[in-house]
Amino acid sequence: MKILLISSNLAESPYAVYPLGMSMVAAALRQDGHEVTLFDFLCSGQSLDAVRTAVAGVRPDLVGISIRNVDNVNLLNEQRYIDAVRDIVRVVREATPARIVLGGSGFSVMPEPILQAVGADFGVVGEGERLFREFAANAARGQYPAERILRAAPGLVGREIPSADYDPELLAFYLQAGHMASVQTKRGCEHGCVYCTYPLLEGRDIRERDPEAVVDDIETLVNRHQAKYIFFTDSVFNDNRGRYRAVVQAMKRRGLAVPWTAFFKPSAELDPGIIDLMRETGLKAAELGSDAPSDTTLRGLGKDFSFEDIDRCNTLFLDHGVATAHYFMFGCPGETPETVREGIENLKRLKRTAIFVFMGIRILPDTGLVRIALRDGVIREGQDLLESAYYISPNVDRQWLETTLKEAFRGIRHIVFPPDALDAKLHFLFKLGFTGSLWDMLSKPRPAKGSQAKG
Repeated sequence: MKILLISSNLAESPYAVYPLGMSMVAAALRQDGHEVTLFDFLCSGQSLDAVRTAVAGVRPDLVGISIRNVDNVNLLNEQRYIDAVRDIVRVVREATPARIVLGGSGFSVMPEPILQAVGADFGVVGEGERLFREFAANAARGQYPAERILRAAPGLVGREIPSADYDPELLAFYLQAGHMASVQTKRGCEHGCVYCTYPLLEGRDIRERDPEAVVDDIETLVNRHQAKYIFFTDSVFNDNRGRYRAVVQAMKRRGLAVPWTAFFKPSAELDPGIIDLMRETGLKAAELGSDAPSDTTLRGLGKDFSFEDIDRCNTLFLDHGVATAHYFMFGCPGETPETVREGIENLKRLKRTAIFVFMGIRILPDTGLVRIALRDGVIREGQDLLESAYYISPNVDRQWLETTLKEAFRGIRHIVFPPDALDAKLHFLFKLGFTGSLWDMLSKPRPAKGSQAKG
């Protein structure tokens, strides 16, 4: 079959991310002999005419549309992405009678309302390398399921999780837009954060890819595509049992020292030895999922670490020459004016780092936050969560919180609120050829007036 896969993602904050999931599905489909073409809506300048041209050129038998995010989860400057998906579906429908199948993490979070809202034919919830592959095999025989949404429990392990089929043209665009190439080392999340959908999408059991296959991907990206920076897309890179160490050790054995970054959990499992080893393989920056700035709100989110752990982990990375960035949310369950003030002072204590501050937490279906929001009267039973809803503790007034945060962080260079305040500057730097993350620029002190900055 001729299959056209379309990435509908529009998000560019803090940098554009290569459509890794779609490329992994493409690899699985090509193994079955299908002729697969990739199209990226962001890469094409968000042009519906380009969508129409792509469909006319491919003349597909089947069209898959990947949805990465529903919106940008930024209460103060919200951007919704579902309207763009609806427009893409409309244009595809006008150009071809081929069935349209939705997938991706954004779709899997709330499949029924999204399928209804955008008007596609089918949707797959979960690992597309299995579900969409089976759908395409049946479609090639003219067989389509009676149910419009197909589901399967996460189950791919090891080399069953394919390497992405990195498209040279698309990858070139993303390397230019953010200079980072995406690689996945595992699936699954073993944590119990009340707001998070990763355990729902990928399961609670960690399923590692073969470390040698991961390193093969990195070598392909560096040697064939001239990638200068690797971004590991795992929900959390450092799992509790330290299985991530096998990837780092494989990189060391193969002599790889390419700059890379990943999401880390503040954890006692991290020690100077593994930080040194990661640094030797190229670790430049650690993005820490700190999430809440006080012990009270950390407990409210279901975290199993304290702010002291966050501070310790931050210092551990910095003392080993690794830049850090943190993401914090105010308004969490248990938040009060007192914890807001405590959180502000805690963030000011974190030095030599970049901090992005969010206000409110996007409420997504089937998470623990839904139950909390219902209990606290933030949402009502049966509320349509495709129309975005945010949790802010009822003990805190929204306007007071916004004003307090703006006043507290005004003029503090390394604390960014609202979280997208530096997007325009970051995109400008990428156009100039800046490689890597924003963290170095934010966390390094400015040169004194009259001095010469040294590169």
